[in-house]
Amino acid sequence: MQQPELTLNDFIDLFPDEESCRKHLFNLKWPNGFNCPKCGHTKYYLINSRKLIECANPECRHQTSITAGTIFHKTRTSLRIWFWIIFLVAKDKRGISARALNREFPISYPTAWNMLHKIRKAMGERDSHYNLYGIVEIDEAYFGRSTAGEKRGRGTEKKKVLVSVSVNKHGRPQYAKMEVLSDLKKSTITREIQDTVLPQSIIKTDGFKSYSGLDELDYNHTTFADINTHIADILKSVHTLIGNVKAFITGTYHGLDKKYFQNYLNEYCYRFNRRFWQNQLFGRLLDTCINTRPITNILN
Repeated sequence: MQQPELTLNDFIDLFPDEESCRKHLFNLKWPNGFNCPKCGHTKYYLINSRKLIECANPECRHQTSITAGTIFHKTRTSLRIWFWIIFLVAKDKRGISARALNREFPISYPTAWNMLHKIRKAMGERDSHYNLYGIVEIDEAYFGRSTAGEKRGRGTEKKKVLVSVSVNKHGRPQYAKMEVLSDLKKSTITREIQDTVLPQSIIKTDGFKSYSGLDELDYNHTTFADINTHIADILKSVHTLIGNVKAFITGTYHGLDKKYFQNYLNEYCYRFNRRFWQNQLFGRLLDTCINTRPITNILN
């Protein structure tokens, strides 16, 4: 039986103040009770003035905090605001912009921007632990504005993204990965697919020459020419996904900096890969943020 989705009213009741957020974070970080990260001792003292936890082992006395080892490490923003933003990111399928958060919360635009990108990087790190397998459709996509005299297609100067999506036996999409590539050379594409797709998978492409490296590896590589069908039929799911992610990015975010473009793809894929667990998304995303190593200030 699925747990009910966390509503706005539920969220307000669960996290009315900073202390409730701290207690929740403590319980998530140490579900079986405190365990000193240095010596393993289970007793501790609270140093309320500095928001620290001190190991009660007289031979250790190691001090730590509930935010150490998480993306909240050394944050100057209250945990309640962090929780609110994670809740909103989890709830809104269209995504939410830093400008919108700057309007709604007592934080600056750079702070909101930095927080969102830390969350997106955490999303990407969590999904990096999983690979695609089975039947996988792969194609390239191009993002960005065209410039005067620019080449079209694979010669474009737009951001080049390798889009991969696993599908079930009925052709329905399951899980997706998207990676910004520096180029579309055979070696680059082959290396990325090896990092993304498990061996012995069936890989479907449009037959672009840079995919020819797959024929030399432990994959069953199929193109639309091999089975005498239209490209739209063999790559239906991946083309739909490309259209949807373009709508997601242009609909919510404007003037994206190419340097951070991967983070927006991370956000889309993270949400897409958990679309059947919408009722659990806040808890899953909060857990992701807790179990992701500290991320330094992205603006620097």
